[in-house]
Amino acid sequence: MDSINTLFLLSGFLITLSILASRISTLFGLPLLVIFLGLGMLAGEEGVLGIKFDDYSLAFLIGHLALAMILLDGGLRTRLKTFRVGFRPALSLATLGVFITSGVVGLLAMWVFDLTLIQGLLVGAIVGSTDAAAVFSMLGGQGINLNERVGATLEIESGTNDPMAIFLTLTLVELLVGDLGGIAGTLMFLLTQFGLGLAIGVGAGWCIARLLRWLDLAPGLYSLLALALGFFVFGATSWLGGSGFLAIYLTGLMIGNQPGRHLDFILPVHDGLAWLSQIGLFLVLGLLVNPSEVLEFALPSLLVALALIFVARPLAVLIAIKPFFKFRWREVGFIAWVGLRGAVPIVLAIFPVIGGVENASLYFNVAFAVVLLSLLIQGGSLPLVARWMKVEVPATVTPNRRGPLGVLPENDYEMFVYQVEDDALDDVPIRLLRFPSGALISAIFRQHVMLHPKGSTRLRLDDVVCVIGRSADLPMLNRLFNGDARLSRARAFFGTFTLDGDALMSDVAEAYGLTLSPGEKEMTLGEYVSLRVGGHPVVGDDVDWHGFHWVVSEMRGNQITRVGLRLYY
Repeated sequence: MDSINTLFLLSGFLITLSILASRISTLFGLPLLVIFLGLGMLAGEEGVLGIKFDDYSLAFLIGHLALAMILLDGGLRTRLKTFRVGFRPALSLATLGVFITSGVVGLLAMWVFDLTLIQGLLVGAIVGSTDAAAVFSMLGGQGINLNERVGATLEIESGTNDPMAIFLTLTLVELLVGDLGGIAGTLMFLLTQFGLGLAIGVGAGWCIARLLRWLDLAPGLYSLLALALGFFVFGATSWLGGSGFLAIYLTGLMIGNQPGRHLDFILPVHDGLAWLSQIGLFLVLGLLVNPSEVLEFALPSLLVALALIFVARPLAVLIAIKPFFKFRWREVGFIAWVGLRGAVPIVLAIFPVIGGVENASLYFNVAFAVVLLSLLIQGGSLPLVARWMKVEVPATVTPNRRGPLGVLPENDYEMFVYQVEDDALDDVPIRLLRFPSGALISAIFRQHVMLHPKGSTRLRLDDVVCVIGRSADLPMLNRLFNGDARLSRARAFFGTFTLDGDALMSDVAEAYGLTLSPGEKEMTLGEYVSLRVGGHPVVGDDVDWHGFHWVVSEMRGNQITRVGLRLYY
């Protein structure tokens, strides 16, 4: 009984402390995952609380459960439309990129730690893949609004590169213990990991999404059913020999892109579960490590980490992306920098321990040191590097709060809550606002008093406006309620003037005194900009032409609808 009470006491205390310590991340810019790892180390055997935890099998199980939950949530929040620009480069990074990174780091580790070739390559394989928990947490938690091409590539890569890392790690472990099968069997293992993970993840995810949309359940049961079925897919895929991590990410992707009222109940719950998984996972990994053992490998691990950050990852990105895809150099540079390592390398480092590999502690402690340095060096500098590489786009306003009304089973009406921040809306009657045809203002709160709006009611700065509409109305509503500060940032980035993407290039050239080739005269402005950026344009792409920057400011699908004209930047 005492052990149970102690478990509840310590787990509650550590999770509470982790959540409260998140304020340190906000105040000082320290990556959250580093804080969670640090708290685990402080609570460990050589820390303040002196908790002895050396059960690698249990940590391995917790790691799998937590990573599965994090990947499911990541898939739920990834939009399928981002795959049009991010899937192919992400897949190249998740396969060829991981292979190159692992090889370069492995060769260096062989020299630094005086290992055999296979032992060195095992170090490279363990730290060769980026981590979904780290990427999702860093990009989402630091307010970095990347352009779609870069953001989609990083998110999809982190969600799909585990099969290659697991394949390389298991293959090298089997080589070291003498259990490796033939070349054909090894290659079949790799194909099975990717093939079954892809097929089962997409197929099962599509069926689960249709089921969740069809069922009529109590609101709290949707998220539990999605989690249970996600874990089932993970387990079934792994049992059949596929990648459960890839399958559960794709399952979340299919569920999250099937519109319906179920998502309104699933997403908020899974956000909390993903945070709990990250906290629990990094606390457990922090408990598992002994700082004194990590310090023994500190200097050589630093060399490996620096080589990974400044040589191996940039080289892998350069080879896997630049020759095949239309990425700009600054985008390639940022993708190379966001090679964040996190929980996955530490969990992979448990494989040699469980497999009985000689010097297994070396792999675990080196992986831990490399992850810690990656989070500190790369994770702590992401906002600065994003601004330096100019891969950010201005964030648009979003509702302060939103929630479904539960009136319709599909495409339901929602309540959007905005605060009036734009001086241009001050003292403007409601009837003069350019509102979407299907939306209306249901209430206005002024100094905590509710007003019943009429057409003659005039808005005031700091009014809280409640709007009933559908999700399709959001782009127009967001533009309407954009604050002065956001508008200024948008004008500085996109330019003061914007032109219609359907405008003929001949008309644009005549208006601005520009010279066109015969083939360009019949093109629209949107078609011309799309051609200049190499196809698959995204918001924020710019073309330097006749001393102007022509910036993509709005898109509908693959079509450019608005282009900004920026004189300088």
